[in-house]
Amino acid sequence: QVQLVESGGGLVQAGGSLRLSCAASGRAFQMGWYRQAPGKEREFVASIRWSSGRTSYADSVKGRFTISKDYTKNTVYLQMNNLKPEDTAIYYCNAAGPSRDYWGQGTQVTVSS
Repeated sequence: QVQLVESGGGLVQAGGSLRLSCAASGRAFQMGWYRQAPGKEREFVASIRWSSGRTSYADSVKGRFTISKDYTKNTVYLQMNNLKPEDTAIYYCNAAGPSRDYWGQGTQVTVSS
């Protein structure tokens, strides 16, 4: 069982930055971030493999968002720069375990124009 606790969401103007954090109670093969905007399906944002550090990004955030991990704190971060109104969504942390995925409770990110 892996529990995920997210933090760092909020309201920011377009062009601004936010950093999301996700603290995990256990280790996972891969951790990442997804987001869901009102009236839309949940979509992949970024992921990082815990052992290799290999990262992957959605095309819509490449060059603006950076995912990273702190091995000692068992925490994953999502640094979001040059935010756009279309980035407004609830952001969910995800952990891929050996037999199932785990999800955080979500944190709201709102970008005003």
